[in-house]
Amino acid sequence: MTTVVTDTGVGPLLRGWREQRRLSQLELALRAESSARHISFIETGRSRPSEEMILKLAEHLDVPVRDRNALLLAAGYAPRYTESPLDAPELETLREGIEQLLLGYEPYPATVVDGSYTVVAANRAVQMLLAGLPEHLLTPPLNAMRITLHPEGLAPRIRNLREWRGHLLAQMERQIGLARSESLRALYEEVSSYPLPEGTTDPDDREDPEPYPYFALPLRIEHDGHVLSFVSSISTFNTPMDVTVAELAIETLLPADPATVAYLQSVRA
Repeated sequence: MTTVVTDTGVGPLLRGWREQRRLSQLELALRAESSARHISFIETGRSRPSEEMILKLAEHLDVPVRDRNALLLAAGYAPRYTESPLDAPELETLREGIEQLLLGYEPYPATVVDGSYTVVAANRAVQMLLAGLPEHLLTPPLNAMRITLHPEGLAPRIRNLREWRGHLLAQMERQIGLARSESLRALYEEVSSYPLPEGTTDPDDREDPEPYPYFALPLRIEHDGHVLSFVSSISTFNTPMDVTVAELAIETLLPADPATVAYLQSVRA
């Protein structure tokens, strides 16, 4: 019997993920406690993998939760992971936890974004930094990358824009390499094409050298006549069982020098 394999079958999809991760069939087989022969049969359509095998291979290939559902559907199985709206009743505990986290982190900025950097929640410290931006950038749905890199957004206020822009674009490139997201790729094409604001200088040309030895690349941004320095930290949920939850990321900005701490504390007071 001859099996007709299409590009959307589970075999070609798994092969695509394996090649994207630069693993040989043998390497994947060893990780999944299988054999290279069995992996080859799955990829060519000669063998139909079980649901458990698909999920095991997806785990070792670091396939995003959304795409694991696609693999299961391609093999004729039901999706394993739900995709609940963030305002769904079953996510009420999650929403409350996020709200408490954002509130507890004040007066330091904290934001929650989805897989395409759409802002789903932010605390008052973030709203303070966004004050004065044009309405077209603040009209929902807000996008964190667009707000940061747009020449009418935060970009003119960022002292080390070339460094920070390069960091953000590299971060997006890594994510595009991990997940096949057309919306994320389209966003990358948009924000990477933004022109740099007039007067943007290289880090070595600035007149205000950093007075503190930073342990990570800081975001140095002007606000109301002050230069604030932050180090970004991004957290995700461990072992998520819902697509929406899997794609959420919580970004907190940690003050990177005593002057920033003092200023934010004084504004809060």
